[in-house]
Amino acid sequence: MQHVTAHPHGILAVDSGYGRPGLAAIHLMMHQGRAALVDCGTNASAPRVLTALAAAGIAPANVDWVILTHIHLDHAGGAGSLMCAFPNARLVVHPRGVRHMIDPARLWDATAAVYGAEQAFALYGRLAPVAAERIVAATDGLELDLAGRRLTILDTPGHSRHHVCVWDELARAFFTGDTFGLSYRELDVNGHAFVFPTTTPTQFDPRAMNASIERMVAFRPEAMYLTHYSRVTDVERLAADMHRLVSAHVAVAQAARGDGVARHVEILAGLEQIVREETERQGWMLPVSEVLELLRMDLELNAQGLGVWLDASRARAAA
Repeated sequence: MQHVTAHPHGILAVDSGYGRPGLAAIHLMMHQGRAALVDCGTNASAPRVLTALAAAGIAPANVDWVILTHIHLDHAGGAGSLMCAFPNARLVVHPRGVRHMIDPARLWDATAAVYGAEQAFALYGRLAPVAAERIVAATDGLELDLAGRRLTILDTPGHSRHHVCVWDELARAFFTGDTFGLSYRELDVNGHAFVFPTTTPTQFDPRAMNASIERMVAFRPEAMYLTHYSRVTDVERLAADMHRLVSAHVAVAQAARGDGVARHVEILAGLEQIVREETERQGWMLPVSEVLELLRMDLELNAQGLGVWLDASRARAAA
């Protein structure tokens, strides 16, 4: 299957089909005939997951865990559908996200506010609820057992306040959702990956993001599995880049003048300049225009998130 990539230690990256190829991965961990998922894409992703499991010889009844790094719908929109397909699985989600999985109405409203109702429905479809008794709150330090393979939950705010990352002791790797940024394979240079922060609406917190990165690096991981997109190594170098680029994003937001659309346009222009500088620094082979197009959606959402963060910061300062 072209949309499945095999990694060490029984880890598969399944392209969720969201947006474009190579944009969003669903990670499957397989061990002793059992399986766990980290993130689950959208409703439209479910057939891809089921096909990948079948090809690996794992029945839906042998899926023990569906773990959500956070409840943004490119990560969690298909949770209800997949839980219907996995009769013995339990859904693991940050305590702040539990109620939204039981009743996704407010989650849908928040998503529609960002994308518009019509586009949100086209992207994610109708959200299915999950029964409360099948949900486990992903508290910090929670340990999950996958047929003897230990998975540990870390509370990792920064991208959102309801974000967790998953430490896989066997692989010595983290599944990082959006906390460790994004890294598209089109921009790899001689096998070297890059990272770029995701400051999307509405809960970006640069201090928390930097602290979460440092907390994960302290485990000395051999790899990070990003939802956007999958496995990267050379973790210490990439962590340093994340810290540098988070600071650059904050500087762009703080330098922006005015408010509303004018400020958003100025922030977006500042982020595009970061990309131009990063293209030269990283030695990306694509022309700058193509890099900007590749990152277009991310830059737009980052600019929105920085605007929300800036307004919240100013409100706190005024209070």
